[in-house]
Amino acid sequence: MAEISSDVLSGLGLTSYGAQTAKESSGTLGQSDFLKLMTTQLATQDPMKPMENGDFLSQMAQFSTVTGIEALTEKFGALSLSLNQGQALQAAALVGKEVLSPATKSQLDAGQGMRGSVGLSASVNQLTVGVYDSTGQLMQTLDLGAQASGMADFTWDGLTSDGQPAPEGIYEFRATASSGDASAAVETFLGGQVQSVTADYASGGLILNVQGLGGVAFGDVARIG
Repeated sequence: MAEISSDVLSGLGLTSYGAQTAKESSGTLGQSDFLKLMTTQLATQDPMKPMENGDFLSQMAQFSTVTGIEALTEKFGALSLSLNQGQALQAAALVGKEVLSPATKSQLDAGQGMRGSVGLSASVNQLTVGVYDSTGQLMQTLDLGAQASGMADFTWDGLTSDGQPAPEGIYEFRATASSGDASAAVETFLGGQVQSVTADYASGGLILNVQGLGGVAFGDVARIG
């Protein structure tokens, strides 16, 4: 295929790779630039050695490819914007509602309790949830008994094992599932009310500000209500 010479580029006010021009900053040529290059090449070609039909068709195919890619880029950009707007509307609708997300620690306020859930991949004979304070001391044990696979809900009333109100602070929940002689730690999910929504410009996602839990990624919400 005939090459586009540097003289042709220079005649159009463009430069080859490595030169300092405004075009270099973008790193790409648009379809109008491509068409100008091809037209100029046809006008300045050697009459004794005209471009062969195959070369011309090949460049036309390249032009079609560039046009198609630009069209796809525009469509994907519009789709991405639409999805982001839809996600933002969904997240905003969660303000004031309770959500459940993967977590082990939450803030206890005076006179309040906490609720959560345990994710089980299979049924178990015994499920317990230990509640620990910031020093690692066991404050309460929740006995959930036998549970089927899925989400096993629990509620802590904010009282210690001796029936006294637990002080305000951060508490950790550790769930243990047992079947026969085997036992294992399992994932916990904690709930809280969505207070606001923040855009995370670094990741392009949305962060829910959940009471007691802090920032929770919108995609990490396991359950609403």
